[in-house]
Amino acid sequence: MPIEFRNATLGPLRDFRAKAPSGVIIGVIGEKGSGVAELLKLAAGTSAPESGEVIAGPQRRLVSLGETLNLAPADVIALDQALATQDAVVRARTLTGLDRLRRAGSTVFLASNETGLLETMCDEIWWIDAGELAAKGDPKETLAKYGRHVAERIRSWGETIPPRIAPSFRRGNGHAEIISIESLGADGKPTIVWKSGEMVSVRAEVRFHEALENPVLGLLIRTQIGFEVYGTNTELERVKIGPRKAGETVIVTFSFLCDLCPQAYTLTLASHDPDGTAHDWLDDAIAVTVTDERSTAGVANLRAKVTVETAQTAPPA
Repeated sequence: MPIEFRNATLGPLRDFRAKAPSGVIIGVIGEKGSGVAELLKLAAGTSAPESGEVIAGPQRRLVSLGETLNLAPADVIALDQALATQDAVVRARTLTGLDRLRRAGSTVFLASNETGLLETMCDEIWWIDAGELAAKGDPKETLAKYGRHVAERIRSWGETIPPRIAPSFRRGNGHAEIISIESLGADGKPTIVWKSGEMVSVRAEVRFHEALENPVLGLLIRTQIGFEVYGTNTELERVKIGPRKAGETVIVTFSFLCDLCPQAYTLTLASHDPDGTAHDWLDDAIAVTVTDERSTAGVANLRAKVTVETAQTAPPA
């Protein structure tokens, strides 16, 4: 039997309207507090709506995180992160069981943060945002919309967290001092989160304690396991900082396209002489995170374009 939510209100859900047919697996996604948990409770019949109604068959069940995976036949089964802590054998058995329920006509709601699982198992995805149905439909398309939303949310959150200079190692003769470092997004605002593909900047303020003829400022990007991703300096870029007198301060900005894969990185900044003698060298001075609407492997986001052609076969002799 299908299930229908008719102007159902519960918690953050307000006048929620949607239908799901029999014999489908509906993936449910959304941020914490968006109304996903309340939707599952309404679907399973464990909570009644504050207003409106839910029309469904009599046999309904909710399986929450940590509970026994009861996959006995029912009209509606709602799973709330129920696979998150299960081992590989239990997961495989559960996925087979869910497919059997679907074929038998059950309506299954599957809430999970594993987008790969949802894309593989579900006939449709419902994205709940602030108590409303933000999008529903084809798993790939809906998950892509949600991925863009999450990337933007993380990117916005990054602007609220000031970068903290905490080098793993600091050395130098003290002839210059790096007094501040900022990582900036495409809008020029400080952020500890970059979005893959946007123009970003690293801005460093350097104070000179000694007169220097030709100081150099360098930048090095590493992964958190120490793999060197990219490095440059003002000398390589043919930008002269000096000569500088003692007491002078300069601000140097490195700007580049952030074609990096989503993961965490560190930024090393160093003021030094052309021969490499360090004035102030800050290894892994600050940390930044790169986010994107989809995951990619490795470090460099090469944004490949993929085409498929049917090969021409020779006619039989």
